[in-house]
Amino acid sequence: MTPTLTFRPKQSGCSQGSKGFRSESGSSLIETALMLPVLFLLLMGVVDFGRAYYLAIEVSQAAHTAALYGSQNPNDVAGMQSAAVADALDVPGFTTASVTVTYGCECSDGSSPVASCTTNPACGGMIIVNYVQVTTSASYSAMFPYPGIPSPLSLSGRARMRAGQ
Repeated sequence: MTPTLTFRPKQSGCSQGSKGFRSESGSSLIETALMLPVLFLLLMGVVDFGRAYYLAIEVSQAAHTAALYGSQNPNDVAGMQSAAVADALDVPGFTTASVTVTYGCECSDGSSPVASCTTNPACGGMIIVNYVQVTTSASYSAMFPYPGIPSPLSLSGRARMRAGQ
């Protein structure tokens, strides 16, 4: 009796019945290549919205700075506009035309405001106080167009403070 030799094919991770590629080398490279554009677009969106948020903070802070200056110098409109522009140096296209300043007087509870204090407000027994209000505005154009988000995006800031007597 002669011994019989049986040859069995080498088993891989695939089932015996499947045909095709048996090696998985390079699959992570293909997965990375497919996901890299998606991750890049996500990163660009984060950077773009981060820039918009930063500029919105700058525009709002410029209004606060101008109102703070105006609380000490309530009649100096040009000085308030200059203070706002000096505070928002990072905002492109931000000029004194982007700053609106109003001042006036009102009752101590905030009612009955009168612009430029042309007349005294009717306050009854309350004290009359002066105020300044500064509104700033700028526009931001995103690097890429996003569906549902207008371009350019309007950014604004507003601050109101009581002025010294």
